[in-house]
Amino acid sequence: MSLKPEILSPNENPSLAGNTPDKLDTLDILSPQANQPQAGNSLDRLSPQANPLQAGSTLLFYLAILIFIIGFNFTDTPHPSGWYQQFMPNLNNQPLNDITFIDSLNGWAVTQINTTSDSGYILKTTNGGDNWTIRFKNRNNFKRVIFINSSIGYTCGIAQGSSGGAFLYKSTNAGDNWFSLNVPNLPNCNDMFVLNVDTIWIVENGINGSIYRTIDGANNWSEQISLFENPINKIYMYNRNIGFACTSYQLFRTMNSGQNWVQLGGGGWNNEFIDMYFADSLNGWKSNVNNYTNEGDTNMVRTTNGGLNWHIQRLPSGGLITASSGMYKFSKNSKDTIRGTGGSLRYSPTTSRGIIYITTNGGNNWLFQLPDTSFGIPGYYTMNFVNNKIGWSYVSYYSYVTNNLIYTGIHTTTGGDTVWYIGIVQQNKELPKDYVLKQNYPNPFNPRTVIPYSLKSAGYVRIIAYDILGREIQRLVDQKQNAGEYEVDFMGKFCSSGVYFYRMTVDGNVIGTRKMLMLK
Repeated sequence: MSLKPEILSPNENPSLAGNTPDKLDTLDILSPQANQPQAGNSLDRLSPQANPLQAGSTLLFYLAILIFIIGFNFTDTPHPSGWYQQFMPNLNNQPLNDITFIDSLNGWAVTQINTTSDSGYILKTTNGGDNWTIRFKNRNNFKRVIFINSSIGYTCGIAQGSSGGAFLYKSTNAGDNWFSLNVPNLPNCNDMFVLNVDTIWIVENGINGSIYRTIDGANNWSEQISLFENPINKIYMYNRNIGFACTSYQLFRTMNSGQNWVQLGGGGWNNEFIDMYFADSLNGWKSNVNNYTNEGDTNMVRTTNGGLNWHIQRLPSGGLITASSGMYKFSKNSKDTIRGTGGSLRYSPTTSRGIIYITTNGGNNWLFQLPDTSFGIPGYYTMNFVNNKIGWSYVSYYSYVTNNLIYTGIHTTTGGDTVWYIGIVQQNKELPKDYVLKQNYPNPFNPRTVIPYSLKSAGYVRIIAYDILGREIQRLVDQKQNAGEYEVDFMGKFCSSGVYFYRMTVDGNVIGTRKMLMLK
């Protein structure tokens, strides 16, 4: 059975008639209208009363009304629904490495060093990402940033220059100032996990492949494992005792705070993780862009037995979604809701746009959201949600127009968009009797509709949507597919009202053309 979520109409209504995807109009954000005083209530029309106390009371009453009106009308413009775009200052082409938020307002970001003559940066926001300021910089490659409360935070990485080696910094005043902590003599510190001010793990992905732990706030460190020539890339601790670490092809688990690390399963690229989260000691998720093992597999996997076994969760694929898309960073912020990054789709023959993966049932079914394409963001990297409504996704990407890195992201205070898409879904593997292009449903629609089709045998399938002038709007399917019953989305969020056509070919042979109507 296919998943058919309830689709709500968006508030936006951009007019795209006659525009190609590269000419999308930017949506206007409307601010609340001012409430004007009613006729006869303005203060200059007040006349003194015979009783001066009564006149004074009347004056105070209307003065209070005026203060209320002014206070109401001059508050900040509320954030729009869905996602809206944010920017960071120019960081001299130093790539963004990590971001963390502890609440709806306070967040921190770190960069690595991309040029030997420049510095790595630590940035801070106190208004939910609308403005970022540089709080610290030096010749360090900052790998991670973690805050355990509104005041205390840590960052780790690789020092550049003659000193070199691993470093660990701490802030006790919300990231305004940073000081160095004692660390072992290691070539680098690629990742860390901070349980509290006393207990910290760091990992080294150089020649030793080591994990170190401190239980006294970095005064002393003990080596827990050394793999020799197998660099350790990531570490994640569910609690004081249970945790995981990985190399490029090995996954290790500890059940006793790292005193022993046991390898799980055999070797293989699918053992590495870039991001991991456990809801309890048994149920967890991990992702890695290299976790493809068979054709059609994705890199989001789940365990229900504490990491002993992992099973694949299918992400949306096919159609406009690029073949290389997969889960990178993700954020779990409620019992069953997870959002993630890493995917993109071909918005036009020469442009890509990032998508946000989302599930509301723990990953049994995955959908995706397409933030406003006028943002021009080809893909997203970080993912941070502090609750089920408030979240961010940021990226630094190279622009061939400006010839430098663009630092930008998207922010939502409403949980993101209301429209979710499924990509291409195979309904069943029963062999249909013929090739059939079926009528979309619903029709008319706004803004999403589903196009079903049948394939009696394998072939190269194309389904292309056109406007009434015959211009290609979306290439919904463009790949080889096996026999079966399928469904694919048409994404009309950024299209104007009107008649559209869609045509299906198999191995170059026209199967059929149908008409659909979008009404906004």
